[in-house]
Amino acid sequence: MQLVVDVGNTETVVGLAASTTNVVAEWRVSSSVQRTGDEMTALIRAFLAGERIDGSEIVRGVVGSVVPSSNYVWNKTLRSITGVPVVTVGPDSDLPIVLDVEEPLTVGADRVVNTLAAKEMYGRDTIVVDLGTATTFDCITADGAFVGGVISPGLRAGLDWLSARTAMLPRVELRPPVSVIGRRTETCIQNGVFYQAVEAIDGIVRRIRKEWGQPDTLVVATGGFAGTIAPHLTTIETVEPFLTLYGLAMAGEHLSSLRLASLERGV
Repeated sequence: MQLVVDVGNTETVVGLAASTTNVVAEWRVSSSVQRTGDEMTALIRAFLAGERIDGSEIVRGVVGSVVPSSNYVWNKTLRSITGVPVVTVGPDSDLPIVLDVEEPLTVGADRVVNTLAAKEMYGRDTIVVDLGTATTFDCITADGAFVGGVISPGLRAGLDWLSARTAMLPRVELRPPVSVIGRRTETCIQNGVFYQAVEAIDGIVRRIRKEWGQPDTLVVATGGFAGTIAPHLTTIETVEPFLTLYGLAMAGEHLSSLRLASLERGV
C-alpha cells in the first residue's frame, strides 16, 4: 500500500492506496493548522490505527503539494511512518506526461497528477474540473499532454467574501438549495453562491470545448465539492472524488520504478 498526500491550500487529503485505482481510506486535515513533524506523525498513525493498519504494510509515501512551507513536515511524517524515502511529485517529476504550457514549472502538483490519472484511466481528451479551494479546469489530451486550462475562485470563496465584506450578511455553509428563490437571508446567500458556481462551471466548460474544438471531450469532476455540486451540472459526465489520489499513487509507482532501475544500473 501507498500513503498518498495531496496538500492543498485549505485542506490536505491523505489517502491509503491499495493500488493505483483503489483508495481504501481517506482523511482530511486542515492545511492552515501548523503542526510539527512529530505531531503530524502521531495524527496519521492514529488514523491508520483506526483502520488497523501499521507502518509495515505501507511500502511508500507520496506527497504532492501546492503549499511549499508544509513540505518538510510531510516528508518527515511519511518517512517516519514508512521508513523509506518519500516520493515528492511536482512539475519537474519524470512522469509519462507532457506539460505543454508556456511555464511548465509553475504547474501545480495537483494538476500534474490529475493529468497522469486522466491519461491512464480514460485515454481520451479530458477536462478535469477540480472543485477545491479554487475551481480549476485542466485540459488534458488522450496521450497525456496538459495543454492549459482555467483557474477560478472556489465555491467557499464566494461565501467567505460575502461574510467578510458585508456588515449584515452571516457566514453560512454551502449546501444544495431546495429552490432558487430564498425566503431568508441565509438561503439567499447559499442559493446565490451555489447557482452562480453552477452556471459559471457549465459556461466555462462549454467555452473550453468550443475553443479547443473538442465538443465530445470527457468532463470529469473531482475535489472536495464534487459530490455536492456535480449532480447540478449539465456538462459533467463522471465524478471521481479520488482522481488526484489515484494520480499520486500512479506517480509514486512510476518514480519508484525509475529510482530502482537507476540503482540497479549503478547510476
